[in-house]
Amino acid sequence: MTSASSRIDLDQPRWDQRQFGGRLRHFADVTDMRTLFASTERLEKAAKLVQQYKQGIEPSGTTKNHLWAAKKLYDSAFHPDTGEKQVLIGRMSFQVPGGMLITGGMLAFYKSTPQVILWQFINQSFNAVVNYTNRNAKSSITNKQIAMAYVSATTTATAAALGFKYVVRSAPTIFQRWVPFAAVALANCINIPMMRQQEVMEGITVTTEDGEPLGKSKKATRKAVAQVCFSRISMAFPGMTLIPVIMEYLERKPFFSVRPWLSMPIQTSLCGVFLTFMVPLCCAIFPQQCSMSVEKLEPELRDALKARANKIDYVFFNKGL
Repeated sequence: MTSASSRIDLDQPRWDQRQFGGRLRHFADVTDMRTLFASTERLEKAAKLVQQYKQGIEPSGTTKNHLWAAKKLYDSAFHPDTGEKQVLIGRMSFQVPGGMLITGGMLAFYKSTPQVILWQFINQSFNAVVNYTNRNAKSSITNKQIAMAYVSATTTATAAALGFKYVVRSAPTIFQRWVPFAAVALANCINIPMMRQQEVMEGITVTTEDGEPLGKSKKATRKAVAQVCFSRISMAFPGMTLIPVIMEYLERKPFFSVRPWLSMPIQTSLCGVFLTFMVPLCCAIFPQQCSMSVEKLEPELRDALKARANKIDYVFFNKGL
């Protein structure tokens, strides 16, 4: 059994989140697709060990390596607020294989209007499942609001893709291939604020560094949403802009021209390579526990905090994913 003097806090990430390297290692664990192959029995055992350790009743001989391995599995499959097991395709560890297949499809099938509509629908449906699965269960967002976010993002992405497709119809093929990325980027800028509309309207809860609630700030929400949008678009940017260039080059080769069926598997594989690195990298760009100067808050909240006996210079909040 782990001694009392060396007990670890399993409610916190293993790696130092103040450093980019620590955040990168943390999200590499969270998004590790190998955890998808863990059996239900193995996941349940991991969850049980995490709970036992928090209660101080873990089995004799439990080591730190056992605990961190269990926490990695637990975090990959169970909701942090409710403790319920998440649907597989909504887990963060499914981002790479799911995104790989969908992005590959959008890049390969971009020519006809039915293809554009179908793949934008599939992409936004996948995003809706991921957003719902990883939602903040403490938030008061309703199913109606989630449905509105889904419809808004799907409509926006499809309309943008068709609009961009029309604008570049006479442009070189490479510009036509970039239409899916433009549509995805615009949809993210609509979908993410819509999914967090309650926070946009009421503000996000800000706290002291120790977690003491101080109030709600709409300016903090704007910063959080902007960072999440930037991270999500950055994940898609390299693959959806560089792969079209690579395909333009390959399709001029005689070997490829007589084997057009290679387009889909090649683009899907390349998407997988890009996303394997970009998903944890972009999740780690900004700290999960974001900070903001008191001076930049709304006047009412700023003045109230300045009047406190214990002066604070910064507030903190969870920016979300």
